[in-house]
Amino acid sequence: MFYDFEVLSNCKDEITGRSYWCVVFIDYDSKKGKIIKNNEDELRRFYNLTKEYIYVGYNCRSYDQHIFKGLLLGMDAGYVNDKLIVEGKKGFEIVRDGFKIPFNNFDIMPNPPIGLKTLEGFMGSNIKESSVPFNIDRPLTDEEEKDLIRYCAHDVKETVKVFDIRRAEFDSQLAIIDTFDLSMNQFNKTKAQLAGFTLGAEKHPHRGDEFDMIVPDTLVLNKYKHVIDWYMNPENHNYKAKLKFHVKDSELILGYGGAHAAIPKYNAEGIILCADVASLYPSLMIEYGFMSRNVKDKDKYKLIRDERLRLKALKDPRQQPMKIILNSTYGALKDKFNPLYDPLQANNVCLAGQLLLLDLVEKVEDLCVVNNINTDGLFMTVKDRETVDKIKEIAAEWEKRTRLDLEWEEFSKIYQKDVNNYIIINDKGKYKSKGAWLKSLDDLDYDLPIVNKALVNYFTKNVPLEETINNCNELREFQKLVKVSSKYLYGLHGEERLYEKVLRVFADNRENAKGVFKVKLKMKDGLEQEVPEKIGNTPDKCFIDNDDIKGVKVPTYLDKNYYVELAKERLNNILGIPNRKKKKSKKDEQKNEK
Repeated sequence: MFYDFEVLSNCKDEITGRSYWCVVFIDYDSKKGKIIKNNEDELRRFYNLTKEYIYVGYNCRSYDQHIFKGLLLGMDAGYVNDKLIVEGKKGFEIVRDGFKIPFNNFDIMPNPPIGLKTLEGFMGSNIKESSVPFNIDRPLTDEEEKDLIRYCAHDVKETVKVFDIRRAEFDSQLAIIDTFDLSMNQFNKTKAQLAGFTLGAEKHPHRGDEFDMIVPDTLVLNKYKHVIDWYMNPENHNYKAKLKFHVKDSELILGYGGAHAAIPKYNAEGIILCADVASLYPSLMIEYGFMSRNVKDKDKYKLIRDERLRLKALKDPRQQPMKIILNSTYGALKDKFNPLYDPLQANNVCLAGQLLLLDLVEKVEDLCVVNNINTDGLFMTVKDRETVDKIKEIAAEWEKRTRLDLEWEEFSKIYQKDVNNYIIINDKGKYKSKGAWLKSLDDLDYDLPIVNKALVNYFTKNVPLEETINNCNELREFQKLVKVSSKYLYGLHGEERLYEKVLRVFADNRENAKGVFKVKLKMKDGLEQEVPEKIGNTPDKCFIDNDDIKGVKVPTYLDKNYYVELAKERLNNILGIPNRKKKKSKKDEQKNEK
């Protein structure tokens, strides 16, 4: 059952004084909908008929479920809304008896969170806002109420689309509940919370020893031994501390969040050897005893890992929920609200991973060009097959000593802007990529897709950038999604005030086209004034289309040359070729003046 609440805190009923609210439900199987507004009795009847269902929403873990439960308990929706939104309180702090209400709730919002309107924009859907301001302080007209309910129903339908794309998240949650024989009242938990519950963790007061880290007894470091001293130095026992130094070919940055190094603007052809440590963090927790000390039965985590590997070898899908529990556990070690919370063990895992990987780098760096080091692996450019064999022989000794396993892949080309932006290609044209400019896109991550596709086609198929861009006539391929955040008052398109917060922007070649801006209050000439700022990474001249654009063709005024130039700029950045910035003419500057 999909649902979404809208609450107008300042729109009070003239008789009861209670805030206006409405909710739209859509049954997933029948696709039938139901609207309830300002009627707590009807809401209770509906809940009693459907309480065995799983309610699915967007941001419903933090918002909608608490409005729902508050109304069932007789609370005013506006009061709950303002405590959640304005004061930033947690739902359990406001609706204190909410836990007494059985409620199977699933939040389909991704983590890290992203707004539903942005995802709707990526999907090419209509992203227009309701014409009803949420701070309205009078009763709604009939037309306003229709518009608000239409807006709410639209968001529920879009949530269903997001659910269909992210269905695996829901299925995996159900699989965890089923595999580990958990109660359905656990369904509302995050995967990290489920990991704590599954492993039988019990909360423990903070021990105050999170930096009393230990060095793995299997470590053999010589050249880079100073790294151990740095981590053991109390002056570096803070999470902002970073250690920077050069390994043979690049600068390595170490800290409490991982290891990162890459040769910037690096491009090569030949043998690109990639080594990744298999399940690095789970393996460290098992092999070195770095499981949370709040777990009594330390063997349970290993048993889950071993059973998962057995099922994986059989290609049994039941391995998937076990993988999720294994991978969610490390993150829970630093979550102070999770019963697994044990920051010392989290730091031990992180430190051991960095030191042992550096151990491997130290042993192979004279045999190759180490062009990229990340938290759990490295890329090497190797001159010949004989050297590959030597590296793998050294790595095999490292695996035996450290009790960690390496997974190998080979590629023939690498184009690398930095540690987080690269594309590696094998002899068959298959590739892996990382970073906003080169990553693979999907319906929920579809920003400037034409530029990504042009770059990937260039690197993998030698297709000129202009060919990919100029041959495309689907408007959605050229979209750029931007958001006017709550730090700003409103957006502007030229001098036109915008009431929508999420904008779908396209480059415009018309003479009178304007740019997009966001307005905030700033002190200027001793007075607080509204000051516009250009929205970053948008064309100087653009048009906005927040309607449904699926299947819509590009208009003649779409400026394809803008996308060609942007692709060229990114290409040069990856290849290390300086970009020459074009100077704006006075005529262009005057056109974009506010």
